[in-house]
Amino acid sequence: MPKYIFVTGGVVSSLGKGVACASIGKLLEARGLKVAIVKCDPYINVDPGTMNPYQHGEVYVTDDGAETDLDLGHYERFTSMRASRLNNITTGKIYYSIITKERKGEYLGATVQVIPHVTDEIKQNIKQVSKGRHLDIVIVEIGGTVGDIESLPFLEAIRQLRLEVGAHNAINVHLTLVPYIKAAGELKTKPTQHSVGKLREIGIQPDILLCRTERRFSQAIIRKIALFCNVEENAVIQAIDVDDIYEIPLVFKQQALDEIILHKLRIPAPSADLSDWEEKVVNKWKRAKRSVRIAVVGKYIELQDAYKSIYEALRHGAIANDSRVEIIKVDSEKLLEDTSILDSADGILVPGGFGQRGFEGKVVAIRYARERKVPFLGICLGMQAAVVEFARNVCGLTSANSTEFDPETEYPVISLLEEQKAIQQLGGTMRLGAYPCRIARGTLAYRLYGREEVSERHRHRYEFNNDYRNLLTSRGLVVSGVYPLKDLVEIVELEDHPYFIAVQFHPEFKSKPDKAHPLFKGLIRQALKASKR
Repeated sequence: MPKYIFVTGGVVSSLGKGVACASIGKLLEARGLKVAIVKCDPYINVDPGTMNPYQHGEVYVTDDGAETDLDLGHYERFTSMRASRLNNITTGKIYYSIITKERKGEYLGATVQVIPHVTDEIKQNIKQVSKGRHLDIVIVEIGGTVGDIESLPFLEAIRQLRLEVGAHNAINVHLTLVPYIKAAGELKTKPTQHSVGKLREIGIQPDILLCRTERRFSQAIIRKIALFCNVEENAVIQAIDVDDIYEIPLVFKQQALDEIILHKLRIPAPSADLSDWEEKVVNKWKRAKRSVRIAVVGKYIELQDAYKSIYEALRHGAIANDSRVEIIKVDSEKLLEDTSILDSADGILVPGGFGQRGFEGKVVAIRYARERKVPFLGICLGMQAAVVEFARNVCGLTSANSTEFDPETEYPVISLLEEQKAIQQLGGTMRLGAYPCRIARGTLAYRLYGREEVSERHRHRYEFNNDYRNLLTSRGLVVSGVYPLKDLVEIVELEDHPYFIAVQFHPEFKSKPDKAHPLFKGLIRQALKASKR
């Protein structure tokens, strides 16, 4: 049986529970332990797949085709964990399962209630993660903030689960805020005291406090927090603001967070060595003397989390090239009026998305990259926009489009997948998860990957229309990767361009800070060569 670390948050949202959980996972893996991390989301949606990115941020896709919370991206980037649909639990998923069972009569006539039925279902889902995997520790992040009504069943479930597994087999970690009030010139502990008080009201006593703060605080403040929150002084950890999230495991390590956790869980483990992480990730980024500017052209630019994995993968590519990257966030709609913002970019990336808004601006950006030989990477809808642009402006099919935006288009170079045509439910019905891609030798894709077959994650409904394949390739478009089972086009590129490649899948989901994805590494490398500075 694995041991559990339950992570909750208080005072305000967006304190960084996901990064904190990932950092704890990183520390414990460095001690030789096998770790899995679970995210519990209180919203009633079954998954975030149908939610607007402005509300939820990006949808992170796993190998097994689950549409999940973006925090799972942090878990995979920081640790060796390979997430699946089991690693994201939502209220919607829990109630969907319970109602299905009730309709089948599986509760034998019982009145179905939050306690025990909902909490039992949550506990069962948490335990499911470790079945057959021989895990040492399962870290469980509870989304939302203590005090939220929708979080209560999850908090009650972890209270029960800790009682069930017994002392020293589970601990509670609470992430809270110690704000600095500029007018008073003081750090204030009262929000943390109230947050812990609210947690204790529902029967959960934190064992460790992670105190998010923009300024380091004194031992006197630590003593005060420890006294009023009923935790040991050494278990009050300062989660100080840092410039780079990949420093956080090092910050926690300096305060012996891993030692405290292992002591409380009574787990013997060898000492941790984070020197590789410090040298190959944190220090390479800090010491980089070169820099490139990459324009990310999308329609959800105002929200940082909408393209979270894209931004992180670009950073990984920069780290792999001993450089930094400055991301220029470009609203694709504005490019219809003026493309001058692209003039300072060393490379252009067009990410995925849905819906017509902003699509024509993406086409404009791609034409700019193609004609001016600016290094370019297109992802998912970015690949489809690249095909539309090429069909219109190179092949003379001026009204070419995707049937997603113009069902009656004369030249449907992008069309709905055949198996999608009968689907009516939107949730979880796209082409999702990992699929193989066969890469042609002698292409840019092959030089980047270095092998003939790769596996990448997908999230889309529309595909390259093979009816136009011969025409487009006869005019210079190179199909360098296909899904072999159905001969679906996965990668396109241009021969007469220093770096122009577009993919139907989402490579950003498989990039790590110490192992950049080849497509991002290649984009940054070519952008450095093309740099205008």
